Amino acid sequence: MSAIDFTLLKKDAGSNARLGSLTTPHGTIPTPIFMPVGTQATVKAMTPEELREVGAQIILGNTYHLYIRPGHELVRRMGGLHRFMHWDGPILTDSGGFQVFSLGELRKIREEGVTFQSHLDGSYHMISPEISIAIQEALGADITMCFDECPPYPADRSYLARSLAMTTRWAKRCKEAKSRDDQALFGIVQGGMHRDLREQSAHELQEIGFDGYALGGLSVGEEKERMYEVLEFASPFLPVDRPRYVMGIGAPEDLIEGIYHGFDMFDCVMPTRNARNGMLFTSAGRINIKGAVYAEDEGAIDPECDCYVCRNYSRAYLRHLYRAGEILASRLNTWHNLHYYISLMAKAREAIAADRYSEFRQEFYAKRQGLGTGD
Repeated sequence: MSAIDFTLLKKDAGSNARLGSLTTPHGTIPTPIFMPVGTQATVKAMTPEELREVGAQIILGNTYHLYIRPGHELVRRMGGLHRFMHWDGPILTDSGGFQVFSLGELRKIREEGVTFQSHLDGSYHMISPEISIAIQEALGADITMCFDECPPYPADRSYLARSLAMTTRWAKRCKEAKSRDDQALFGIVQGGMHRDLREQSAHELQEIGFDGYALGGLSVGEEKERMYEVLEFASPFLPVDRPRYVMGIGAPEDLIEGIYHGFDMFDCVMPTRNARNGMLFTSAGRINIKGAVYAEDEGAIDPECDCYVCRNYSRAYLRHLYRAGEILASRLNTWHNLHYYISLMAKAREAIAADRYSEFRQEFYAKRQGLGTGD
């Protein structure tokens, strides 16, 4: 029996967009949903109470980083990730695969798993499918992910085929290693930009059987058109009655397209990382608050936004904070960006419920200053 329950409530009349409800041990989530990234048991610059205020309902933690520091056994002794970080809502942990494989020359891939050096102190470690599951079980997330290989882009077809085969073998080992009945486990579909490899991966994972299915290997340097092509052709390969998760894509237009093609769950560091760099998201596109043009701008970041920041602070003040190096700049910028993302998902759900998602998508792009699918 699954630790989660996914109910497909309706499908949009004019697109593949889906409205759903995902029940977990720590609460029920409406989908489509955006998950703020809390890599090291914190969404940077935000308290859990503030996350609730901006509307966050599920957050993501990172297996690799929490294994390296403070250690999963310490988190277990502290009562699990929910208690450790004072977050009582659902948590999803990724497997650590993307972070391990992004270490480049610091890691070596074998059938058993991946040996690597810590990015903190150079110490040697090994994560296998079994170890990844053990770490995630110690952390106590509601949704866990299979350990997979995230291939680079570009990569030749023969490499992608070998990588896919190993990812499938690792997925079987992950399911066999799973011991907690109160945690869900998602399989990760790989295959690069190749339709037939993605179909093969999805088929093989469904033969093993998982609580949900994710697309990995996107937003790794490919052109937007290639990404959206994969979203379009891969969606029909996944079961209708399971949640569909696209890992790591995060520009607002990426979420709009992901929903359009039938996906339910998204995560990315973009809203929080960009906030710390002075890049803010608005209904008309991105603005760089560092710009001199905002030095005496009394307006809100986004006139259409009703978040705490837009109600109380001017662009001029936010620019001043950023240029002065004040910590408050990161906090207020992050607050606004997360509110923007989470509100975008809420508006998307409303549009699906009203059978007007295609119109909502067109309006989204029309507002963005005629810049097509970009910012």
